[in-house]
Amino acid sequence: MPESRPYHHGDLRAALLAVAERTLREKGVGSLSLRELARETGVSHAAPGRHFKDKQALLNALALAGYERLAQTLDAADDPTLPLQPRLTALAGAYLGFATEHAELLELMYARKHDPDAAEQMAVGIDKTVGSLERVIADAQKRGEIVEGDPERLTLVVGAALQGIAAFTTGGMLDPDAARDTLDDLVHHLLHGLKPR
Repeated sequence: MPESRPYHHGDLRAALLAVAERTLREKGVGSLSLRELARETGVSHAAPGRHFKDKQALLNALALAGYERLAQTLDAADDPTLPLQPRLTALAGAYLGFATEHAELLELMYARKHDPDAAEQMAVGIDKTVGSLERVIADAQKRGEIVEGDPERLTLVVGAALQGIAAFTTGGMLDPDAARDTLDDLVHHLLHGLKPR
C-alpha cells in the first residue's frame, strides 16, 4: 500500500503553509526549509519555488496568514454594542486564545524581520489587528469612556498587558484557565487603575 501524503492536488501553496506552520509549532523556525516542505507534502523539490522564492518569502507568507487569522479571531469576538469593559474583555480573551494556541506563529508575526517587499502587506495585517484595537480605544475616547491621549500609546499599554499574560501562559508561569480568569481583573485595572477609590 502506498504511503499516504498530505498533498495530492489542488492548492499547493495552502498545503505548504499548513505544513510550514506545523513545523514551526513543533520544531521552530530553524527547522523550516523549502526542501523539507516539498518532501513532507510529497512534491518535487522545485515545486515550492513556484510559490516562495526563498525561506524569507515563506516566513513572510506565514506571518501574513497569521495576521489574517488573528484579524478574523478578533472580528468574531468584537461586539461594538457592548459597554467598553466587557467588549475589551471579550477581545482580550480572543487574543489570549490565539496567542497561546499559536505562540510560535505570533512570535514570527511580531519579532521576525520581514522582507521589505512585504512591508506594505505587513502594514495592512498590523492595521487589521493592532489597528482594530486602536480603533476601539479611539471610539471609547470619543464617547468619554476613557482618558484622552494618543490612542496609539494607549493601545500599546493594553497590548503589552495582553501580550504579557500570553507570554506568562505560553512560558508555563500561568495556567491557561487562570490566565482566562485574570482577564476580567486585567481589563478592570487597565480601565480604572490600581489607585484606591
